[in-house]
Amino acid sequence: MNLILCCAHAGLRERWFAALESDYTVYQTAGLQDLGILVRQRIAFDLLFVHRPLVDAEVVAYIRRSAPACRLFLLSDRPEEDEGLAFLRLGIVGYANSYMSDARLREAARTVAAGGVWINQQLMQRLIAQTVPGDKAGANGGGTSRQPLHNLSNREYQIAGLVAEGLSNLEIAERLGITERTVKAHLGAIYAKTSTRGRLGLALLVNQPGGDG
Repeated sequence: MNLILCCAHAGLRERWFAALESDYTVYQTAGLQDLGILVRQRIAFDLLFVHRPLVDAEVVAYIRRSAPACRLFLLSDRPEEDEGLAFLRLGIVGYANSYMSDARLREAARTVAAGGVWINQQLMQRLIAQTVPGDKAGANGGGTSRQPLHNLSNREYQIAGLVAEGLSNLEIAERLGITERTVKAHLGAIYAKTSTRGRLGLALLVNQPGGDG
């Protein structure tokens, strides 16, 4: 899997490279001009990690139109929830702090490579809260039938509903009187049964029109 790191800060870019090179074929660019050169060389890339100072909403929208199959992740020195929401609406799949730990960066890359979305819990809750039934944005691409929900056990259905309300694993555990580890185990089963790839995709599925039946 090919991954491009686009960042003008050489030290930061090299840090990202060192964290990810063992898992991906990683290319480095210092700016959008270099990124354009790579693209014109017809190198197919699956993941694009971009330092936030290099892009604005117009550039992100252009990248999404030009390479719709590429999964775009923004890394910001000072992440802001409102900014994150705006970029998520444009189709990015990740928004996080530029200086997160190497382990978290690798986890983030694995998550988005597998089709998930990587954002913090507060931003996830806001995004879910602003998602109206039938919204086609998000990790699951929209338009998914609610039918897979019928395959869930009562407990799994209950947990899926709480995820759709924006609750964290810890909050769900406290609400239901179970351990956080048990919640995580149930979520693994729920994602498999519903063919969703994360909390946002599951929330979109639960919140689609059609009622509870």
